[in-house]
Amino acid sequence: MFTRIVVGTDGSETAAEAVDRAVDLAKLSGAELNLVSAYAPVSRRRIQGEQQGAPADVQYEIGPREDVNLILESAAASAKQKGLEVQIHPVEGSPVDAILGVAEKTNADLIVVGNKGMTGAARFLLGSVPNNVSHHAPCSVMIVRTT
Repeated sequence: MFTRIVVGTDGSETAAEAVDRAVDLAKLSGAELNLVSAYAPVSRRRIQGEQQGAPADVQYEIGPREDVNLILESAAASAKQKGLEVQIHPVEGSPVDAILGVAEKTNADLIVVGNKGMTGAARFLLGSVPNNVSHHAPCSVMIVRTT
């Protein structure tokens, strides 16, 4: 059925629904699960400022991927509890580029995304993550109804 599944998350409740569906599919098919989360670049000055105010034993953990790593580790923990092999991918850039890049890199055969952002006229003007992923994906895409 599927061997490598990619799913994006931003830590939101709707993204969690897409992750849950991807976990279920990976469990059913014995697939490897790749969790992706994108983050925006953070200035060096801001990172240094945050590190200066932190205790010495945690300064090394402060960086642009700090929040996204927590999101990915949380999603990965629940998938691992179900016995899945999980890879996490924090990617600097847009969510669409992150998901598509990981799908290409891992040779995924399925991308799972939530439908959030696909309603109304704005989807035609601005696009959305599920819309753009579905039009540019190197593999099949499942759009999970989350709203």
